[in-house]
Amino acid sequence: MDRPSAAGTVAALIADLSSQRPVVRETALARLTVIGARAVIHLTTLAEDTDAPVTSRIAALRALEAIGDVRAIDAARHALNAGDKGIGVAAAGILQRFLRGKRGADVTDALTAKALDHIAPDAVRLAALVALEDLGPSALAPLWKALARDASASVRAHVADVKSGRSGEVRSDETGTLVDDPEKLRRELSLNRAAGSLPDLHSLLQRIRDREESERGLQREAWTRARGAAHVALARRGSRLGMYDLREALERSTAPLPIEFMTALSLIGDTTCVEAIAAAYAHVAGRGDDWWSDHLADTFRAIVKREKLTARHAVMKKIQKRWPAILTPA
Repeated sequence: MDRPSAAGTVAALIADLSSQRPVVRETALARLTVIGARAVIHLTTLAEDTDAPVTSRIAALRALEAIGDVRAIDAARHALNAGDKGIGVAAAGILQRFLRGKRGADVTDALTAKALDHIAPDAVRLAALVALEDLGPSALAPLWKALARDASASVRAHVADVKSGRSGEVRSDETGTLVDDPEKLRRELSLNRAAGSLPDLHSLLQRIRDREESERGLQREAWTRARGAAHVALARRGSRLGMYDLREALERSTAPLPIEFMTALSLIGDTTCVEAIAAAYAHVAGRGDDWWSDHLADTFRAIVKREKLTARHAVMKKIQKRWPAILTPA
């Protein structure tokens, strides 16, 4: 059983998932992910609570996806049928993790049923289809055949793209406008289904940012996560085309950024980034946001080590003078 203090911490974080403030929700989600297995029962209960706000149910599902505990499967299957687009898409992301596990047959059946569900929102049906693609073409051929004449133009187009091999890229529509689904973009980018060339991927990053800046509330948060995934996709190829945007994101942020931004910085961050990280750390250190400050400190150390920055380097002298806290994090 949880110790009282541990149980109290989890309960408080679960309550924070219903906060109206995005920074509170994101911080709670990140901390629950770190807590892991001990938080699963609380998260599944929230995910299945039809009286809870949609935003908190989606946050619970995102945490369950990150934790990857098999106890999330049943909650995800129920959430897949919730009728809400955001909840359904988040549920498909969880189920995708367990396609090849001991309950793979149950997961496959649930995703297939949703892909064929003509009443479900297109976004949820497409999320189910994307999840199922991990099974490979031979396993999906009967499903593609069944959907070839589907009433949904989006579903038909997706199936046609997959069969022709075009689904390996995250693309815009024919007008050059981003498809209206940041979660799908994030998931495809995370699965390395990114635009063919580095300039194309950088262009996609810029268009995601433009769309992000035009949105508010939950939609803006979703596009920010998609931008983070695009940064990781660039960083995994060793590209620093997005470096300016990463630095600016740190300098402009008034709340913790999605973890993907830190991942990208850890992979390709250089000397030009460490001042922005140190300044962000100094802003939050000691204010109770341990998740964010810890990630900033870890990323800072990773870059300093990779770039071989000693105390004699000019940038380190500047940090010692202006933001010394990060040099001796608690």
